[in-house]
Amino acid sequence: MSRLPRSFFSRYTPDVAKEMLGLVLVRAEQGVMTSGRIVETEAYRGRDDPASHAYRGITKRTEMMFGEAGHAYLYFVYGNHYCLNVTTEQDGEPGAVLIRAVEPIVGIGRMRERRGVEEDRDLTNGPGKLTEAMSIGPSLHGEDMVTSRRLYLLAGKPGGPVSVSTRIGLSVARETMWRYFVESNPFVSRGRTHNYRKGRRGRNAGSSASLVQASNR
Repeated sequence: MSRLPRSFFSRYTPDVAKEMLGLVLVRAEQGVMTSGRIVETEAYRGRDDPASHAYRGITKRTEMMFGEAGHAYLYFVYGNHYCLNVTTEQDGEPGAVLIRAVEPIVGIGRMRERRGVEEDRDLTNGPGKLTEAMSIGPSLHGEDMVTSRRLYLLAGKPGGPVSVSTRIGLSVARETMWRYFVESNPFVSRGRTHNYRKGRRGRNAGSSASLVQASNR
């Protein structure tokens, strides 16, 4: 499988989020490799997105979202886990895709040890779960996922029909259809959405989304 060029990420965020389904997320740490196929994502943008970290402009926390596409943007949420996002859009235009769930491929035994669970289905079916299972934390904030040997993405296909819904756990911009997932995949997270349209494809209209309140339910 081949790696993704920066041009893949430096596009309209919802398009990137949809096309990231099926890509393989790889984490290499001290000779241990884990990987998983992406089965669920959410798109977030900037000033047109009331729920986004970037909604109010550039701050120390959000400057990563305004920079070069293809970098890891990590943040701590609910006081107990990290969420992994990949920056998108052209320089100066904020955007990021939250990786909400992956289907484990390599290193499942190590994922079980890290998560302390036996059921494979519970290993990576949420944004906080997958970062714990794959040992993705603050040391990787800002990592260039186009060139990195520690954290990167490989080309792949969804392996099933793709559906779209509103994003999970938001109190604002709840109508925006910017969550994408592989229909019927058992590793898609269990969070509730406001609405979804089965098998919807193409560019979605609407307002924007948020990195602030991503759910791990």
